[in-house]
Amino acid sequence: MFRWITIAVLSVGILGVGIWGYKEHQEKNAVLIQAENTYQRSFHELSYHVDMLHDKIGTTLAMNSKESLSPQLVEIWRLASEALSNVGQLPLTLVPFDKTEEYLSNIGEFTYQTAVRDLSKKPLSDKEIKRLKTLYEQSAEIKDEMRHVQHDVLDNNLRWMDVQLALATQDEQSDTTIVDGFNTVEKKADGFSQANESAFLGTANKEEHQFKYLTGNNISEKEASKIGKDLFHIKDNDGIDVNITKSGDGASIPTYSVSYEDSDKTGYMDISKKGGHPLSMIVNREINDKEISLNDGLKKAESYLKQQDFNNMTIFQSNEYNNIGVYSFLAMEDGIRVFPDAVQVKVALDNGDIIGLNTRNYYMNHTDRSVPKPELSKKEAKEKVNPKVDIQEDFMSIIDDNTGKEVLTYEFLGVIGQNTYRVFINAMTGREEKVEKMGETELNFASSSQKRKTFVFLF
Repeated sequence: MFRWITIAVLSVGILGVGIWGYKEHQEKNAVLIQAENTYQRSFHELSYHVDMLHDKIGTTLAMNSKESLSPQLVEIWRLASEALSNVGQLPLTLVPFDKTEEYLSNIGEFTYQTAVRDLSKKPLSDKEIKRLKTLYEQSAEIKDEMRHVQHDVLDNNLRWMDVQLALATQDEQSDTTIVDGFNTVEKKADGFSQANESAFLGTANKEEHQFKYLTGNNISEKEASKIGKDLFHIKDNDGIDVNITKSGDGASIPTYSVSYEDSDKTGYMDISKKGGHPLSMIVNREINDKEISLNDGLKKAESYLKQQDFNNMTIFQSNEYNNIGVYSFLAMEDGIRVFPDAVQVKVALDNGDIIGLNTRNYYMNHTDRSVPKPELSKKEAKEKVNPKVDIQEDFMSIIDDNTGKEVLTYEFLGVIGQNTYRVFINAMTGREEKVEKMGETELNFASSSQKRKTFVFLF
């Protein structure tokens, strides 16, 4: 009798373990499927936008009406921006793709600056028309290569998650079709970049954005592993394997990529080889019911940044979604908000864990600045704002203008009806540099009586 009871108990136990294991497997698969779907969508949208980019550039060459030409150039700028956004959502951290991004960015800058001027007074020059013809030919080659990669992806049912895993583990036996295809695109874009080096008008000096603020000596893989474990809170006796991968040749900055996979979560981090600074971090795990407020999450984020030696930062925007707090901070210099030096932090609102960090913009742009005194007073700058805007707040801010050059501005936050706008007026010239329509949700931080708008930041 006892024997049969023991067998029954063991059977139930084995069945329970099997059900638990199956559930864990299903949940893990669900996360992987979601990530794969995001990668596939971004990739096919990228291919579509590159296709449309080529067509629209070709259309401008056939236009004669200045009224139609300007909107067409704006459309090309929009498509280039969409393509850049698609690239940013692909797992290409370990694949050099910065020349392609630079090429798309240059197209956007050239067409935008051409579109916003009065073409009736200053029509396209012969040099600009020649540039459009060159872009048309170059974009055709990029489009053909992207179509080739897309055909291989569809024909062979290739998965982006396999590519990401192969790159992280340096698996030489895996299918490298996607990586090889993107490397071919990158080589073509590199050649185009060199050919176009002095051709684009109004392009920012790239030397001004080359991670100049990275400090310290180069670190080893062993040191990168220790930094990664510390930031991921992994102890040596946890039994968790950490993978270390070096960035590929041609990457904008030498980095170590640190990744791990545990039973209930995965983590990925980029660390600069110079100085061992964390540039980005993401931890994927199930987020449980909310236990702390968005404002408490802000305190966690502020404390975390101070631990990472980001001491002079101010909260700019925040948002909550799926029980996750997303916070954007700006560097402060003598009371001036510096938009190029932005840092983002994600906090899990179930237990306050830091699950995301992005410091790339900060380390790329931060430098010792010599800020000029404003030529305009705040009152004079206000007069440049549309009188229909009811101004609620104002700041002194440094932003990048349309050419990528940093400019000192008066930043005005105001409303028209139910809509809120942020208006930047150049403090030296009075020019209206940017106008941004903001989100509708307001957040009243406990530490301040001022209301701030909320946005979502994706890392």
